[in-house]
Amino acid sequence: MTDYILLKERIRDSGMTMTAISSKAGILRETLYNRLNGIGDFTASEMMGLAKALNLTNAERDAIFFAEKVECNATA
Repeated sequence: MTDYILLKERIRDSGMTMTAISSKAGILRETLYNRLNGIGDFTASEMMGLAKALNLTNAERDAIFFAEKVECNATA
């Protein structure tokens, strides 16, 4: 289960635009917006691309993309 709140915090804290992040992650900007709004699930390659683009540690990546319990509000 994806922790959208934590992911959005990391994106905000990166200081990069969504276009820059999607480009670095190898994801279409539209796809990134859809995923952040709970439309579809992140693929393994999208997770790895975002982890690299956001300089996430393995622990941070796991906390975001493999969270056991998260709040259900994907638009927060």
